[in-house]
Amino acid sequence: MPNYTLSYSDLVKGWVSFYSYDPDWMIGMNNYFYTFKGGDLYRHNTNPLRNTFYSKWWVKVGTPNNAYTPSTLQSVFNTAPIENKLFKTISLQGDSVWNVTLQTDLQSSGFIESNWFEKKEAAYFAFVRNNTVGQFALRSVNGIARSSSVTGGNTINFSPSIAIGNIISVGDYLYYSLPPYTTPVLAGAVTAIDVDLVNGENRLIINTSIAGTTPIPIQDAFFLYVKNSVAESHGVLGHYCVFNIENSSTEKIELFMVQSEVMKSFP
Repeated sequence: MPNYTLSYSDLVKGWVSFYSYDPDWMIGMNNYFYTFKGGDLYRHNTNPLRNTFYSKWWVKVGTPNNAYTPSTLQSVFNTAPIENKLFKTISLQGDSVWNVTLQTDLQSSGFIESNWFEKKEAAYFAFVRNNTVGQFALRSVNGIARSSSVTGGNTINFSPSIAIGNIISVGDYLYYSLPPYTTPVLAGAVTAIDVDLVNGENRLIINTSIAGTTPIPIQDAFFLYVKNSVAESHGVLGHYCVFNIENSSTEKIELFMVQSEVMKSFP
């Protein structure tokens, strides 16, 4: 586990931040903060690159020290803690976008990539995406039925009496489960939905080349699908939500507030 430097604020009378640099000694003098590392003396707040400590650019070529570390912040949304809620969005009041991951007492797979944020009314706004792999008892997972046959490894045929339905879409992830039907396995991503009952067509065609897929070993496995989290956001479900944000900028940035659109979950 890496070592950190912890800072104390007289204003709030508490420990407020962790820093990625790990000095051998530190001292404040003449309104400057100095640290010693590896026998060298460093003066802080003079490097134009933020979050870059003891780098070879700053001192001399060949200095083996920490250099750059991204800025990270962790906090929690905990309004109405006894209610089960859906955390749908993240809004950032600041001058930069951040990568976001979210974890609740029920889920641990919410995320937002920084380039998904859009600026609306002076704030950056994005929907929470959710990686549902391994979390199948969620709103975004829907069952279909057992297949009648599988051809070519990528075409799943169903009986004409089976209604595939119109909720499934191209881009959704198709899973199968073998007896005793307790462990879903990724089969692929849906590329076509062919339903023409008059001509006897009732099938799904999938792309089996995506990462994590496993060939379908039997003809009549049970199939279910997971909605594409980018196309349809369900947020993350839980009583509270711990969020972590990260920014890789080496320039000065400001963040004033992190908000989330939260709605009560009705099972």
